[in-house]
Amino acid sequence: MSALEIADIIGIICFALSGFLIAVHYKLDILGVFISSFLTALGGGMIRDVLADRTPYVFTTNLPVILVVATVLIALLFKLHKIDDLEGKTTFIISDAIGLVSFSITGSIVAIQNEFNFLGALILAFLTAVGGGTIRDILINRVPSILISEFYATVALIIASIMFILEVLHLRSLFTITIVFIFGVALRLLAYYKKWHLPKLS
Repeated sequence: MSALEIADIIGIICFALSGFLIAVHYKLDILGVFISSFLTALGGGMIRDVLADRTPYVFTTNLPVILVVATVLIALLFKLHKIDDLEGKTTFIISDAIGLVSFSITGSIVAIQNEFNFLGALILAFLTAVGGGTIRDILINRVPSILISEFYATVALIIASIMFILEVLHLRSLFTITIVFIFGVALRLLAYYKKWHLPKLS
């Protein structure tokens, strides 16, 4: 299994859980829960594949759909929907951070495989990481996380920059990607708990 496939699987599971928790927080019905989970987990990857002139991954294999459905069913089995303020719980924060970094990596890898330049790698990683969540937020009438959250989308851009540099230096491997993954998750969690923000215009 390639690094791209591993990162995709991790991202799908974590963002499916993230979408589930957001849906529960906004008291959506069961269909809304599944729509939120599917959009969050698969939306960014579909945007990535379309821009890279690839058939979307979700259209060529059943694994993504199975992962999302299984994640939602397991979350229901463990009655996560019964817990108050799930969006503020550590489970949500970690799940969202892992999904963000995983999809930033997959977007970067696809961009590199398609010989995109540095800007292309940044944009593809950014859209892969935040695309699905942004569509979900618009549907449920909430301000997208990328516009207000602590150092959120910035993490995707940092990950893409590192991945591109590793490729240029011929240092991209499963080991270095794993290091980037750990660094990205740690950075996102640190930014959340330290409440780091980009400067705002006053």
